[in-house]
Amino acid sequence: MNKNQELARIFDRMADALEFLGEIPFKVVAYRKAARVLEDLPEDVEEIYRKGGMAALMRLPGIGEGIAKKIAQYLDEGRIDRYEEVMKQVPQDLLDLMEVQGIGPRTLRLAYEKLGVRTKEDFKRVLEDGSLARLPGMGPKKIENIKKGLELYERMAQRIPLGAAYPLVQAIVEALRQVPEVLEISPAGSFRRMKETVGDLDILAAARPEHGRSIIQKFVSLPQVTRVLAAGDTKGSAIFQDRYQVDLRVVPPESYGAALQYFTGSKAHNVHLRGIARSMGLKISEYGVFRGAEKIAGETEESVYKAVGLVWIPPELREDRGEIEAAQQGKLPRLVEYDEIRGDLHVHSKYSDGTATLEELVRFGQKMGYEYIAVCDHSQSVKYAHGLEVDRLRKKNAEIDRINARLEGFRLLKGTEVDILPDGSLDYPDEVLAELDFVVASVHQWRKDEDATERILRAMENPYVHAVGHPTGRLISTREGYRVDIEALVEKALETGTFLEINAYYERLDLNDVHARLAGERGVLLEIGTDAHQAGQLWQIRLGVGVARRAWLGPQQIVNTRPLAELLDLLQAKRKKMGVS
Repeated sequence: MNKNQELARIFDRMADALEFLGEIPFKVVAYRKAARVLEDLPEDVEEIYRKGGMAALMRLPGIGEGIAKKIAQYLDEGRIDRYEEVMKQVPQDLLDLMEVQGIGPRTLRLAYEKLGVRTKEDFKRVLEDGSLARLPGMGPKKIENIKKGLELYERMAQRIPLGAAYPLVQAIVEALRQVPEVLEISPAGSFRRMKETVGDLDILAAARPEHGRSIIQKFVSLPQVTRVLAAGDTKGSAIFQDRYQVDLRVVPPESYGAALQYFTGSKAHNVHLRGIARSMGLKISEYGVFRGAEKIAGETEESVYKAVGLVWIPPELREDRGEIEAAQQGKLPRLVEYDEIRGDLHVHSKYSDGTATLEELVRFGQKMGYEYIAVCDHSQSVKYAHGLEVDRLRKKNAEIDRINARLEGFRLLKGTEVDILPDGSLDYPDEVLAELDFVVASVHQWRKDEDATERILRAMENPYVHAVGHPTGRLISTREGYRVDIEALVEKALETGTFLEINAYYERLDLNDVHARLAGERGVLLEIGTDAHQAGQLWQIRLGVGVARRAWLGPQQIVNTRPLAELLDLLQAKRKKMGVS
C-alpha cells in the first residue's frame, strides 16, 4: 500500500472517530474528502511533498493547511499527533464495528452513552437483549439489518478481501525485492491463488542461510509495520497497518520451488499431488522432492511438477477441481494473461458518481496501455448516484466525441450502466440506448429476498444490452445479493449473444470463479470491468483477470482482450442477432 492509500485510510478512520465523538460535521466531511482525494490522486503524494513542500500539498483539491500539515508530519515522521490523540478517545472495538453495514457512528455513540457499550461483546449483548431496540430511532427493520450485517461481518472477520490486501502485499514484495540478498521472492497461499478472500498473508523469499536474519529484520522494519510478532533467522511475522498479519519465510534457493509450491497450496491440491508422488515411490515436502534420501527436485516449481510427470500448473487453478487430471492428460487450458486486457468495459466518471473527468480517464487508460475504456455512468433513476438524465447523457456523449476526434490509438466508448427496473424494462428508451457503443445493464435496487432472475432475463432480450453487470449483486464482506438463477442467465446469454460481467471491483468479484467457469464451459463470452469510480481503482482489473484464470478462461472467452475494431464488430453482432441493424 503506497502513502496515498495509507493516508486515505488514516483520514477515513479519523472521520469515523470524530463523527462518533460528535465533532462538528464540516470537520468530518473535510477528512472524508481528503481521503477520497488522496485515494484517487494519480501522483505519489510523497513525491509531491518532497518536490514542492507544504505549498504543493495545499494546491491539491480539498487539502487545506490543517490537513496538509498532518500529511507532512506523516511523511516526515510516520505518525500524526492528532490521529493518535483521537484514537485514544474511541474504543477500538467500536471503531471496528463501524465497518459493519447498518452500524454507523451515531448508532454506536447512542449505545456508548445510553447503554455503556465499550466492546463488541457489549454491543452484541444489547442487540440480543433488546436494549438497543428501545433506543430512539431503532425500529425493528434497522435492528434486523444490524443483526444481518454483524453476522456477515463476523463470518468474514477471519478473511480479508483479496483486493484490500493486494496493494499492501505488492508493496512489501517490491520493497524486499530491492534487498540485494533476496534472490527470489513471491507471495504464497490463497493470495497467490487469487482467491477472493485470504487469511494470513504469506510471502516466501529465497536467500543464502547466512542472510536470513538480516532480511527478516528489514521485513519487520518496514514502515507499515505496527507490531512485530516474531523475528528469527528464517521466519518473521508482523501486523501491518494495525490490521493485516503478514508472515515472511526465507528458504535456501535449492528449496525455493518446493517451498513455494507447498505454501501456495491449496491443501486439497497438495494432498492429491503427494498421493501421486507416493504411488511413484517419491516424497514431496517443502524442502524438495525425494526418492529415499536422494533429493531429485525442488529448486523450481516446474521441477517439482516434472518429477511427478506433470507440467507446471498455474497457481490460480490449484484447488483440486480437475487441474491435476487435466495436467496428466495434457489438457490444461491456456489461461488469459494479466497483460492481455486491452481495455476496461465498466468505468464511472464525474458525470455520475465517479471522481475522474473524461480527460483523466484517457490519461489513465493510456498509462495502462489500453486501447479503450467504456464510460458507463449510472442511468437516470439512480438518483443516489447522480444518474444521468437523457440530456446529460447526450452532453457526455458529445464531449466523448470531441475527445476522440483528437486521439490516436485510444478511444473512449460511449456507454452506460443502465438500471434494470423491477419489471425488467430499462431505465432509458431504446432510441437512447441505440446511440451508445456499449451498454451494461445492472440491478441496483431490489426487494428483500427478491428473485431477480426474470427481470434480468427480460433485460437480456433487449437488442441494445451488451452485458449484464455484477449479475448476483453481492458485496463480499457485507451483502449476499439477490436470488438469481445463474444457469438461466447462462442459457439466455447464449440465446441472445449477451455477455456476462466479471465485475473486478474488489468487494464484488461478481461473477465469482465458479459461476464464471460455468458460463465459460457453456460457451458464453464474458467481459471484465472494474466498476471503477476513481481512476486509482483501474488497477483492480487484475482482480477480475484473477477470477477469470481461476475459472479456467482463456483470452478468446474474454471480450476485452480483443483489439478495438474486433470489439466493435462484436458489439454490433448482438444487435444483428436480435434483428436490429
